[in-house]
Amino acid sequence: MVAATPPPEPLVRLADIPGRGRAFLASRHIKPGEILLSDSPLLLYPAASAGETSSPFCSHCFRSVRSTPTPCPFCTSVVFCSTRCLSGALSSCHSPSICRALAALPHLPDPDLRAQVQFLLAASSLSSTSPANFHHLLFLDGGDATPAQQEAIFLHSLLSPLTGFSLQITATLIAKDKRNAFGLMEPFRAEDAGERRVRAYGIYPNASFFNHDCLPNACRFDYLDRDGDGNTDIMVRAIHDIPEGGEVCLSYFPTNWGYKERQQRLMEDYGFHCICDRCEVEKDWKDEDEEDMEEEDEDERLEEMDEEIVENSGDVNDEFPHAYFFVRFVCDQDNCGGTMAPLPPSPQGTRSGLIECNVCGRLRKEDGFGGDDDDDGDGIMLDE
Repeated sequence: MVAATPPPEPLVRLADIPGRGRAFLASRHIKPGEILLSDSPLLLYPAASAGETSSPFCSHCFRSVRSTPTPCPFCTSVVFCSTRCLSGALSSCHSPSICRALAALPHLPDPDLRAQVQFLLAASSLSSTSPANFHHLLFLDGGDATPAQQEAIFLHSLLSPLTGFSLQITATLIAKDKRNAFGLMEPFRAEDAGERRVRAYGIYPNASFFNHDCLPNACRFDYLDRDGDGNTDIMVRAIHDIPEGGEVCLSYFPTNWGYKERQQRLMEDYGFHCICDRCEVEKDWKDEDEEDMEEEDEDERLEEMDEEIVENSGDVNDEFPHAYFFVRFVCDQDNCGGTMAPLPPSPQGTRSGLIECNVCGRLRKEDGFGGDDDDDGDGIMLDE
């Protein structure tokens, strides 16, 4: 009898870190491109109606609708890619009762409030179809859930006849969503000038444990429009080598944001002030210096960093230690600014030599420095 092959050991493990809470640490030395986590959503909900986006999408699988859309028989706010997805939606998050209730709700001019309505309705559906997953959702980290918050009071008064949620549960769910939701973006188009819309939000039970760093060592990928099952799953890959025991972090927003914008978003949405190595350097920059960095043409900035690195022959500049990251791992495609990570190695551990952007999907040679795809630069290793 052939012995069963044991499952592979997880590459990351959960640990409690003083001052940072629960975090993912590397279980062993992690190589660039290795898949650290593949996660399926507890729930999904649309960020906007199909009519508000640049391309129609299915309100069940969230793929782009490439042929004649299948309409909802009860409303005009959503479409589907097939009768199969229509049937799936009508038996879950877009049931006829929810559909009619949505149609009866007053128009909400605030897109964030409209998204919160979609989330609470999806959570209500989850509580009926999968009580275990709903229980898991309630126990995710969520910060303070204050029922007295005006948003919670308003949404509770609007939706409680439909959801049956108490004011406390409504406030708790909103807090969970704000801390744990990942945005799934519409396909990248250069003509959008970097203004990509979020197509859907998902709550992912394991990915929510990744802490933030403004110079992350891992980044997430989603492939909403791919065929087959699991198109709403997210994948987290290592950007570069991570030593055993090192914390694995994502950036909660584009890495090319300035210091003030990053700190403001982190405080408003996540309730903390970032003191990562990058922020400790940039906090001492004068306001006009940061404004100049933000206004400078992105391609010109990357070219200057490239030249500086070549001139220094790889010596780290203590005044700007993250220059290496921007040159090597920030996509230089027009209006993109995504983060690039190596493609996963083969089962034998062979690396492809290509890195992929998690925004526009561009591939380039791993040893390139932001030039043409045929660049044969020597590459730079990041030290941990």
